[in-house]
Amino acid sequence: MALGARKNIIDDPRKLSGVEKAAVVLLALGEEHVSLWQSLDEEEIKEISQAMSSLGTVTSNVVEDLLVEFVSGMSNSGTIMGSYEQTQRLLTNFLPPDKVEALMEEIRGPAGRTMWDKLGNVNEAVLANYLKNEYPQTVAVVLSKIKADHAARVLSSLPEDFALECVQRMLRMEPVQREILDKIEQTLRIEFMSNLARTSKRDSHELMAEIFNNFDRQTESRFVAALEERNRESAERIRALMFVFEDLSKLDPGGVQTLLRAVEKDQLALALKGSSDSLRDMFMSNMSERAAKIMRDDMESMGPVRLKDVDAAQMAMVQVAKDLAAKGEIMLAGQGGDDELIY
Repeated sequence: MALGARKNIIDDPRKLSGVEKAAVVLLALGEEHVSLWQSLDEEEIKEISQAMSSLGTVTSNVVEDLLVEFVSGMSNSGTIMGSYEQTQRLLTNFLPPDKVEALMEEIRGPAGRTMWDKLGNVNEAVLANYLKNEYPQTVAVVLSKIKADHAARVLSSLPEDFALECVQRMLRMEPVQREILDKIEQTLRIEFMSNLARTSKRDSHELMAEIFNNFDRQTESRFVAALEERNRESAERIRALMFVFEDLSKLDPGGVQTLLRAVEKDQLALALKGSSDSLRDMFMSNMSERAAKIMRDDMESMGPVRLKDVDAAQMAMVQVAKDLAAKGEIMLAGQGGDDELIY
């Protein structure tokens, strides 16, 4: 595995933020002056550590400009390197090991306690696209360290011949030496995780659909109408990706009953107060006769209700449905297609 591209060299102090300048100074002072860190609060330590770990190479001219009086105590080249490992060594001198580990894991991202946990949060297509250019033996090690269900999805996303070769390597694989595992982890962190934001960037229409889902009804209508005038294609894509309250009509009886058990009754009454007749009838038909009568009575006794309160109740029900889907109790698919809902 290659170690990836070298970080940019910082040769102008004006390119540095205040936090980055502090990181350069502390790196220049080194481990002999860790007492300076003890005067910082936890949030300051976190900000400086974040800047330090991604600093890269800082030229001697920049260091001289920031800290002239300490130049004579630096190395012959006058150049320092800010890295993940250097940052961790410095923090270890004055913070408990568990705090250092927690802080450095937060810096690494995405969410996960170990590199293998983090890979478990990476979309299988994105991970497969990266691994297909690696040696089968390296891929075998990676797949053996992540969860089986995720490994299966990654394998199915790889070219078939390459995937079979990786499977054969996994079948013949001996225990991996710690040094080799550390090298693979380091390479994944430097070469893959650092570029993950660009690689796995979410579709902008998907992101906007999620934002539009959280608008109240009037705001949503206003934005969609305005967008249609400027870019009808984008408006249609966003509308197709949105999951709204009326989409609950696609649930089968089992899904409806699961949702009914999870929603508060007063919230349900308010949400149905502003729903279409067909959706209201669908929910009522999945209740007992007595429960449906009580629900109708509750809705009638409400009298006129504010539109924004109905919107809030409906949005809350949609969120409950999404939470149930995330737990695997129901599955909500996008609009359109032949496999919208699977139970």
